[in-house]
Amino acid sequence: MKKTKKKILTYAAIDIGSNAVRLLIKQIDEKSANKFSKLCMLRVPLRLGFDVFATSKISPEKERKMLRLMKAYRLLMKVYEVDDYRACATSAMRDASNGKEIIAKIEKSTGIRIEIIDGQEEARIIYNNHIEYMGDRHGNYMYVDVGGGSTEVNFLSGGKLLFSHSYNIGTVRMLNHAVREIQWEDLQRDMEKLSKKYPDISIIGSGGNINKLYRLARVKDREALAMPVSELKRLYNELKDMSLQERMDAFELKADRADVIVPASEIFLAISSFVKADTIYVPVIGLADGIIDGLYAKNRLVRPKNQAEKN
Repeated sequence: MKKTKKKILTYAAIDIGSNAVRLLIKQIDEKSANKFSKLCMLRVPLRLGFDVFATSKISPEKERKMLRLMKAYRLLMKVYEVDDYRACATSAMRDASNGKEIIAKIEKSTGIRIEIIDGQEEARIIYNNHIEYMGDRHGNYMYVDVGGGSTEVNFLSGGKLLFSHSYNIGTVRMLNHAVREIQWEDLQRDMEKLSKKYPDISIIGSGGNINKLYRLARVKDREALAMPVSELKRLYNELKDMSLQERMDAFELKADRADVIVPASEIFLAISSFVKADTIYVPVIGLADGIIDGLYAKNRLVRPKNQAEKN
């Protein structure tokens, strides 16, 4: 009896960031216009960056928590019958002196293979995911992803990627006073250079902080997914003058969001100023979404070849 080719596929992404570790599971039905549906999204604030940016290594306590979390994520992937997955670790694990040792232990214990990706690979994944959200493919777009340990910037003009860079400027680094002044200088120089050559740059933001800021903003047209920079400034001025507890109470923020949301605002405002942008578009996407898009693209190329070999 001839087997029918599976049309519903399930993919998982694990994003090990400096502030939180996320598991995203999506399913796609290839019979339904190749549209993804979200099955599961979990975010656990391990806050690895607070260890790494202060001591250059991950503490034994955080290592134990990370191992437990990966075991839980592995079980969830089995429950959802995931066809393929990718686990990526970013800035904190890149900088941790014991990062490679920890991921080797995790693979031995759970079977989960974790890649420590560099800033350029992180930027590429985010950029590839953003492509499908572009309205005018011939405009000047700057994609900015602000994380706990780094900020990824991709610049696209006329449908072509012209600039991609990762800066060691992140929310957790800023809270730990671990951002070197030269990083800010490099960011400002690069952004102003691009702005001078390419006017009317539109910023598209990603990351949990800009998504939360967008939800808190006084934005009239929600369908446009656009936040005026002036509104971000207003929010920032209100947030920065509050204590951590006041932010949590006034805006219903969790503690691990209430502290990083202020430095995140500062980074977005700085980049907006450097490129003279007056609006930030927020399509509510991130690294995990990009990982899953990449898995789907890879499997679309691989499966026809495998099918041909069987025939």
